[in-house]
Amino acid sequence: MTSDTKIRKINTVDFSNTEIAFEGVSDSELKNAAWLFGMMNKKRLVSIGSQLGLLAVKLRLPVNGLIERTIFRQFCGGKTLLECQPTVDKLYARNVLTILDYGAEGKSTEEAFNATMRETMRAVRFAHENESVSVVSIKMTGLARFALLEKVQLGEKLTSAEQKEYDNVFKRLDSICYVAHQNDVAIFIDAEESWIQDTIDYMAIAMMERYNRRRAIIYNTFQLYRHDRLDFLKKSHYLAHKKRYILGAKLVRGAYMEKENNRAAEKGYASPIQRDKPASDKDFNSAIRFCIDNYEEIAFCNASHNETSAWYMMELIERRKLEKAHPHLNFCQLLGMSDHLSFNLAKAGFCVAKFVPYGPVRDVVPYLIRRAKENTAVLGDMSRELGYITTEMERRGLKK
Repeated sequence: MTSDTKIRKINTVDFSNTEIAFEGVSDSELKNAAWLFGMMNKKRLVSIGSQLGLLAVKLRLPVNGLIERTIFRQFCGGKTLLECQPTVDKLYARNVLTILDYGAEGKSTEEAFNATMRETMRAVRFAHENESVSVVSIKMTGLARFALLEKVQLGEKLTSAEQKEYDNVFKRLDSICYVAHQNDVAIFIDAEESWIQDTIDYMAIAMMERYNRRRAIIYNTFQLYRHDRLDFLKKSHYLAHKKRYILGAKLVRGAYMEKENNRAAEKGYASPIQRDKPASDKDFNSAIRFCIDNYEEIAFCNASHNETSAWYMMELIERRKLEKAHPHLNFCQLLGMSDHLSFNLAKAGFCVAKFVPYGPVRDVVPYLIRRAKENTAVLGDMSRELGYITTEMERRGLKK
């Protein structure tokens, strides 16, 4: 037995069990996923395809159908909330909750920001009506202009028009959080680039202080591939403890490493990114341990596709004899990825959710392209995702 196999097994959980992982996937769906991940493992193809995809959307070329039949179908719940319902129900039938994620981001007008706010509120009400939907995720760049968030972080004086614009950002965020609080639905505030993250952190903390008095409604996101985020997590907990509210924490490794390093090199400052992956892994697992050490005051979600981190969290929960389904101890993964983690964890009684993005195809293309880039092969020609899919196809006796 290899060390990797040892990592995947702990008492009642075996991450290598592809029968459980793909129990709800038909043979044709499995074959389509194998083809898609096979394409996504070709780095050059993904790089060229990503550029062409963004260009096609920008030029409004007729590519929606192709995108919808391939990558959209794998990673998204639908174009509308109603279209998401079958996916939500299918997940819940296997004891997996849904985190709704409206795909709008990078908007630039007040009209677009208000439209995103209204759609997010609809998602919150949809979640309230579906016990299978536990969280709605938001990106601040879907509610605010990037340049404005950056200017606020730089501490530059805002014009009267910009101050009014910034006040409107707070109003939009507070309106969403208020509706979430009234409907007992949690909100995940996503992390973004470091040069706007301080502004986002400030707003997230303000919302937590306001709405997290009795239970965790608002969660901030901590990117542990940044070398300062473990310390920030601890400081956030200290502040929450001092002001007597529950800290909501979504733990991720991060999604902007190349962009962060390039900007730091270009502008001549020290990169906020960890020196190497082992350093990120160490801080991520330290963050898990810190949250579990303080789980009564921190509601957290291990939002990672890393098997070792999932195993580590399970081990801590079981060793300390904590309730597996405690509302403060959560796992989540993206729809269409890491089913071997999600469904094996859920089968064992842990609290698990899937991120289910939705929205018009053109609006979610940037999200889909990030998913494609994340899944290009790092070692060899076959990614982990494709490896598990292939194993299940072989178990079923299907041809590649």
